[in-house]
Amino acid sequence: MKAQDLKAIFHKELDRIYGSNEVESFFFLSSEHHFNFARIQIALEPELTFTTSETDTFFQILEDLKQQKPIQYILGETEFYGLKFKVNSDVLIPRPETEELVDWIITEVNQIQKTDVANDQIEKLRILDLGTGSGCLSISLAKHLNGTKVFAVDVSEKALDVAKENANNNDVEVEFIKGDILNESFQSSIFENGKFDVIVSNPPYVRRSEKEQMKPNVLENEPDLALFVEDNDPLIFYKAITKFAVNNLNTNGQLFFEINQYLGAESKTLLEDANFQNIELRKDINGNYRMLKGQKK
Repeated sequence: MKAQDLKAIFHKELDRIYGSNEVESFFFLSSEHHFNFARIQIALEPELTFTTSETDTFFQILEDLKQQKPIQYILGETEFYGLKFKVNSDVLIPRPETEELVDWIITEVNQIQKTDVANDQIEKLRILDLGTGSGCLSISLAKHLNGTKVFAVDVSEKALDVAKENANNNDVEVEFIKGDILNESFQSSIFENGKFDVIVSNPPYVRRSEKEQMKPNVLENEPDLALFVEDNDPLIFYKAITKFAVNNLNTNGQLFFEINQYLGAESKTLLEDANFQNIELRKDINGNYRMLKGQKK
């Protein structure tokens, strides 16, 4: 079947669900992932034809998309901060907004490292990612920040398996640890070899009452454990992580969060009450308060 004809079928079957632009993206992502056909190649070769086997692959993708399965899970990978990440239903799909958090941390750490060099202090900075999931945060930081030692924790063994594979595929060293930040024993038993200069977390923060605002492709496919918190205590993870940070950050160490856009003020107050300084609540590219930083006194 000709590539153009197959693309037309994608639009006919899927445009009403996703919209034309997103369907166009699905088709080209599938072409490049499975058969290494670049978008420009398909555009410049109108007679380009897929074999029967290749066409069958596309029709299977089409059926999965009709069931609103995320394209990232269908292809088994996604791109985040310029790197490729394996993803499956054991981990959340990395979001573009989280790339902004990575960029903020890299900027801040580079500034810390410049100061350390000026003071002739070259000891590696220690970074901890709590609730790492696919490893997108910890791996991106390890890849782009030389002179750091990165640790990553998750409660899910299956998520850690995915993260370890992603670290290997992206040729970075991250020390992965299984642990539950809500378990009191976590506070004292996991880290015994020093404090941290940066702690970052993108923990579960969607209130169950907000489920109705979410698309079916998220609700029916991504892990509930990594998404939702109860309405009566939506900052449960932030409280535990802030408490941990107070005890495990070096002086002037920084704590970064991705947050629920509707709970920005409450999240900021949490850091204020814990005596953090230089607290900054930052908007993402869409104008929503999604990032928070504080510095330990």
